Formats: sequence, C-alpha cells, structure tokens
Amino acid sequence: MEIDPRAVRSMYRTLSGAVVPRPIAWVSTTGEDGVDNLAPYSFFNVVSTDPPTLMFAPGDRPGGHTDTARNALDTGEFVVNVVDRAMAEAMNETSATLPGDESEFDHAGVEAVRSTRVGPPRVAASPVAFECELADFVEIGTGNVVFGEVVYVHVDDAVVTGGKVDVTKLDAVGRLAGNYYCTTADRFRMVRPD
Repeated sequence: MEIDPRAVRSMYRTLSGAVVPRPIAWVSTTGEDGVDNLAPYSFFNVVSTDPPTLMFAPGDRPGGHTDTARNALDTGEFVVNVVDRAMAEAMNETSATLPGDESEFDHAGVEAVRSTRVGPPRVAASPVAFECELADFVEIGTGNVVFGEVVYVHVDDAVVTGGKVDVTKLDAVGRLAGNYYCTTADRFRMVRPD
C-alpha cells in the first residue's frame, strides 16, 4: 500500500496504527468555572529533561478546542497522570464526550486529590503524576501541542526501586489503534552500544 497524504481524507488511522505503542497522558485540568476535567491523550511524550517538559496533543473539536486544551490555556496549569492497568477502564470512561459543566472525575468515579503546586487536582490512584505549568501552546492544522514544564512530581513508592521509577513495577498502559491497548508487562533488555 502506498499513501499520498494529500489524496486521502484523513491520516489518523495510518498514523495511530503505525506509531505504536503510545504512552497515555491522563490530563487533569480545572476550568475557569471551577469544573475539574479529566481526559486521556495518546499523542504524548517527554520533550526535554532540562527544563523538565512534557507535551500532549489534543485535536480540535467542532467549534474549537477541547475542554482540556481550553483549560490549560486559560489557567496555565495541568497535571499529567500516568495510567496503569488497574486504572485502564476508568481512563477509558473519561474519554466520553460530556457537557462542559460535568466533571469526568465524577462521571467515571475517579478519586481526585489536591495537587501541591498547581490548581488542578491529580488522580489519587495514579502511580506517577506530573504537575505542570503551561510552557507553550502551538496550533498545527486541526491539532494542538500543549507543552508543560514539570513543577512537581508525585511517585508512588510501590513503583520505586533504589530511588528510581522501576519499569518492572510500573504496569503502564499504552495506546495502540482502534480499541486496542497494551501494557509494559512484556519486556526485554538490550545494552546500548558505546
């Protein structure tokens, strides 16, 4: 199969099916109206370690930005919560399209706890949560890239060995395509050459 991106209606299925697995940013924000929002984004990754910076890329909705993107722009703050296997169903439930005045925390029965440095709450059960301040917001076509500088991190001691996050203990969930997800349970090692 050969694809000319200019000749197809959408590249979504090709990109999301081939760029796998993708980590999931379960992003919590608070709107100017005080409503807490929680939504998953699989276009997500680390951008820099100094300053520590993450990015996630919410697509636009008919009529404008998603609640998450708008809240991050309006308040300048958000939290990226890491999703593990135990939280996968709740994470999926928060992907439902809800009215702007309804909280996904309440809708999915997800416990929120107060953050340390930013206003939006974090997911209580998340093994790792990154509190972020908005560093930049870039509009690209029908998508956006939200950059956040990490200003505080919460790491559950259960996923730590020797003062470091232990990937053998963090059963993180990744996004594949369609209705498929994966975990980090199937691992192998290779030593990087000099």
